[in-house]
Amino acid sequence: MKISDIFKDGIYRKNAILIMLLGMCPTLAVTTTLSNAIGMGISVIVILTLSNISISIMRKVIPAAVRIPAYIGIIAALVTIIEMLIHAYVPTLYVSLGIYLPLIVVNCIILERAESFASKNNILHSTIDGIAVGIGFTLAMLLIAFFRELLGTGAILGFTILPASTNMLIMILPPGAFLTLGIILGVMGHYSNKKKEELENE
Repeated sequence: MKISDIFKDGIYRKNAILIMLLGMCPTLAVTTTLSNAIGMGISVIVILTLSNISISIMRKVIPAAVRIPAYIGIIAALVTIIEMLIHAYVPTLYVSLGIYLPLIVVNCIILERAESFASKNNILHSTIDGIAVGIGFTLAMLLIAFFRELLGTGAILGFTILPASTNMLIMILPPGAFLTLGIILGVMGHYSNKKKEELENE
């Protein structure tokens, strides 16, 4: 498998959020602000990459019958370390992420990559896959968070862009997360179908 293909699959062709619709719980809950999305995204990139490396190294010694509990144990150890570091050095982010940070342990994106890729590929490819999927996850979260924060508060990272009179409170509430994701998926679907029609007409 080419390294470029792994990157393309992880970042956009098989984007965990926008294509495979995995990890919806943290995606919809944490994307109220760009800062939250950045913090969660970086955490997922680090944990996903390290878990892929660890599982790839141990893939031949983990019995098939207990592989899922073993994967969860490895991921839990990594999440605990990251959680403690964030708590110590970025306490405001720790509070913002709340329960969704420790819930990375059972994040279906990380478990899916462990089962379908890291357990079957070498360390180099598994490392690249972890980075690529993590970047794809982060970019999707940033896209959702950008529109939610901008339309909900009129500001981005504390800088006011839109007047307060245009703020739509619903955008920073749970319904706003579903609305934003739905619109993004709708636009993507429209352009995807349009591209298919153009190819068929050629």
